[in-house]
Amino acid sequence: MPAKKNAPPAKPPAPERAVTDAEALRLVMKLMAIPGRSCEERLVMDAIVAELSSAGLDQKHVRFDNAHKKSPFKGEVGNLIVKLPGTVRGPRRMFSAHVDTVPICVGCRPKRKDGRIVSGNPETGLGGDDRAGAAVVLATLLALLRSGVDHPPLTFLWTVQEEIGLCGARSVSLSQLGRPPLAFNFDGSSPTKITIGATGGYRMKIEVTGVPSHAGNAPEEGVSAISIAALAIADLTRRGWHGRIQKGGRRGTSNVGVIAGGQATNVVTDRVVLRAEARSHDPEFRQQIVGEMEQAFHTAAAKVKNTAGDCGRVRFDGNLDYESFRLSPTHDAVRAAVAAVESLGEDHELAVANGGLDANWLTHRGVPTVSFGCGQRGIHKIGEELVIEEIQLARRLALRLAVGDASA
Repeated sequence: MPAKKNAPPAKPPAPERAVTDAEALRLVMKLMAIPGRSCEERLVMDAIVAELSSAGLDQKHVRFDNAHKKSPFKGEVGNLIVKLPGTVRGPRRMFSAHVDTVPICVGCRPKRKDGRIVSGNPETGLGGDDRAGAAVVLATLLALLRSGVDHPPLTFLWTVQEEIGLCGARSVSLSQLGRPPLAFNFDGSSPTKITIGATGGYRMKIEVTGVPSHAGNAPEEGVSAISIAALAIADLTRRGWHGRIQKGGRRGTSNVGVIAGGQATNVVTDRVVLRAEARSHDPEFRQQIVGEMEQAFHTAAAKVKNTAGDCGRVRFDGNLDYESFRLSPTHDAVRAAVAAVESLGEDHELAVANGGLDANWLTHRGVPTVSFGCGQRGIHKIGEELVIEEIQLARRLALRLAVGDASA
């Protein structure tokens, strides 16, 4: 039956029905299937922009910054930023997630299995870290666009290069964000676990130089760079400065995670390069860990000598990967997060993470950020899963937060 010519326009759907559960799953599975390891995020950004364009978002609100050009790794594209004016008064709120995945997730074929999403490719991870968060943020914005519900000023941020050092968040253009006083990041496991703080991390490149010699004819003429590194690591382990570290009431971790060098078994190795890290919520203690690591390598280099009395050398290069932070439970961002969880009849948990998040750099740079999980399990490995019920809960939380004082 044809519609009446003077019939009123169709009423837009309520925000919680503007994106169905089925469409939310379609979005996350679509994003997870797109290859996009760190520095190669262009395709997934294109997919997000296409979804927003289909929902009628005016392209004047869409911006890419140049964070990738400031990164030591460069890359294809910067952070994607959508900045909307409010239809009601209130402090600007931001929603964020990173779009890059670790390499093991490239080639993922997401499929549903017993209330979860898994990879149909047995040789890959899933990429729920953090395509799940990216889908939550996308679904939230789509719901607002389709429903026309009132909301305070909002910013939506999809970052790049999180997995290789939080590079996108570290260099994001604050002016393009609108300097929001409240921000909500989606990256992790349980949506009711509200992360209000995280440790800080320092990365090191350690170059050990020795003296080469023939390992069979004249090993005594060489200075083994491998021996120096081994002595240093053994000393750190023996004295409790490698692995989980506890000295009095101070805590942290350290790890030598990469060692590369040597050319042949018949040559005393004259050069190895190691990559290491130190973490602690206490910046001073973190620097103490770094100092202990440096001292251990320099001491080991002085001990390993050849018959001519030559010893090895060590060069340390390091940089702050991300600074630690902790928001007060009474901070407006934390209180808003707690209220959103409780409004859905759930119990909340305030947590502090021992890993780095985009929230580290965002908070450090003046955008106080709390993080929610979104159903991730077993990240960065084959067998990774995404809990469907939890990603649906995460997007409902995001929508409650996005409408501010309005009713979702």
